[in-house]
Amino acid sequence: MQIAHEIQSIPLGTAIRESALVYPVIMTTHLACIAVFGGMILVTNFRLLGWAFKKYPAADVVNGLRIWKRIGFCIMVTMGVLLAGSEAEKYSINPFFWWKMVFLGLALAHAFLFRHSVYGKAAEFDASGVIPGKAKAVAALSIFLWFGVLTFGRLIGYYEPKDKDAGAPPAAQIHAQLVVDPARPGAAR
Repeated sequence: MQIAHEIQSIPLGTAIRESALVYPVIMTTHLACIAVFGGMILVTNFRLLGWAFKKYPAADVVNGLRIWKRIGFCIMVTMGVLLAGSEAEKYSINPFFWWKMVFLGLALAHAFLFRHSVYGKAAEFDASGVIPGKAKAVAALSIFLWFGVLTFGRLIGYYEPKDKDAGAPPAAQIHAQLVVDPARPGAAR
């Protein structure tokens, strides 16, 4: 919690958090990039699955969107870091935030792992006229991982700690339970 406090106390984080305009603009930019980037991820994977855009060569779809996906991803992550950094204490105790980070890490690992063996071979798939089962499985896994990122990202805003001590470090929570406080129902005696 101390590290999260230090992160959000950086002047840029404080300025973002306390601004009536900057935080919503960053959030809107983050969400817009998610929509555009996510749409391009779906298009790419739907093409590999053979569900859409069948009249276009897979290589054209995969390679044609690559630069735009990279740009969208960079903007999306930059805005996400600014948002998380500006409210690091709140995010550090949010399990949905951490699940989003797990799925994001898995999605990035997936992208790097299959970059050459699947996404880089789209022209070969076009030449053979068949998209291999491995490529289809990789595309389906990509969709699953990115939907996980989106789902947990959306749930972040709905998390509420159970009580005021929930955001405290574990030692502070235990101490709060042991302190005699007559005003606190169920306090240790």
